Amino acid sequence: MINEYKLVIPKSIKEQLFEHALSINPIESCGYLGGKDGEVTVFYPMTNVDNSPEHFSFDPKEQFATVKSARNEGLSLIGVYHSHPETPARLSDEDLKLFNDPDPVYIIVSLKNEKPDMAGFKIFKEDENTIEVHKVNLIERGD
Repeated sequence: MINEYKLVIPKSIKEQLFEHALSINPIESCGYLGGKDGEVTVFYPMTNVDNSPEHFSFDPKEQFATVKSARNEGLSLIGVYHSHPETPARLSDEDLKLFNDPDPVYIIVSLKNEKPDMAGFKIFKEDENTIEVHKVNLIERGD
């Protein structure tokens, strides 16, 4: 059986992801996507405290505040996003190594080409040696 994963993202939020990534390029941008039932309704841009073009870490205080805000709004954090300033919209070995939560969709925004693009992934890690990666169909919805 093939599982089909999908995530609906409003066009305005997709544009916010691209703008956020471009605004701090060449540093990796990062953030959460809030929503429910497979539909994104809120983008929570976060600070990359690593300030690095090759990896990111959330600010713990900002992360806690975002989780609390989403809960207060009746939302779940259904997506984690970060950018790849110089590589394609795919999971890197580093991304897979640092992966730790099977629930959200992982969104990569690539700035490699003139026009940004993005891809989504669901990751399942049975153990250190067994990782399943599934492509997520990102459905853009007009606002």
